[in-house]
Amino acid sequence: MEALLRQVFGDSSDSEDKSEEKEDSIDDVGCHSTSDPNYPTWEPIKEIKGLWLCRHFLSPHQQSTFLSAIQNEGWFLEASNNQAMRFGDLPSWAIELSNSIREVVLYGDRIHEPPSCAGSDRGEAACWLPPDLLSREPFFDQLIVNVYQPGEGICAHVDLMRFEDGIAIVSLESSCVMHFTQVGEVSDCGKEQPELPMIKIPVFLMPGSLVLLFGDARYLWKHEINRKPGFQMWEGQEVNQKRRTSITLRKLCHAEQQGNSTFSARA
Repeated sequence: MEALLRQVFGDSSDSEDKSEEKEDSIDDVGCHSTSDPNYPTWEPIKEIKGLWLCRHFLSPHQQSTFLSAIQNEGWFLEASNNQAMRFGDLPSWAIELSNSIREVVLYGDRIHEPPSCAGSDRGEAACWLPPDLLSREPFFDQLIVNVYQPGEGICAHVDLMRFEDGIAIVSLESSCVMHFTQVGEVSDCGKEQPELPMIKIPVFLMPGSLVLLFGDARYLWKHEINRKPGFQMWEGQEVNQKRRTSITLRKLCHAEQQGNSTFSARA
């Protein structure tokens, strides 16, 4: 497993002496963890079933590599464009990213034990996605890249039902706080009737982090990023906003799979 992790994420040290490699430990809930604070580590958002955060998923070098690959696509040559979508066959760098996500789901360290996944090739092993989602091919076939300037964000929403369960979001360039609110009941006239008081669950996304949504988190909770002044607060301080790039990977439902296409637009 260590060899596979080194292949995907690289060595954390230039030393070839195993005695100098990062030490593993068992945390207070009996889960495997690592002493390296910059190692990809999973943790649950306890209030929301099916929402997992992997901090330090991408190293600074990997982040720069993916940003360069996005720039080379030429999607954002015009200042008015801040969103690009790709359907079907994904660019090679996006396939590489997708493979890395699958690997870190299978082999990443964890702070808390995720739910067991009966039927996986690891038996009753712990995992962060159900086996049917983890084993599907392709893992993802729809890509959205958004570029947000300071103050720009995205309204509360649930992703369209044209996409399957299991959504991955990778953050680059700037930290932000993503808020989750539970979907309200729908009345007979089709309008949402949110229960009061509305509870917002904040999640801090740092550059290089990965968020996975499945089950309740994907279908029963809205997510949003409000980057207006006063809304980006974490631990009592306002987050310093810079340009932020996000990569969202999803899987089209079978009926929606209709060839390949790329779109660039003003979101």
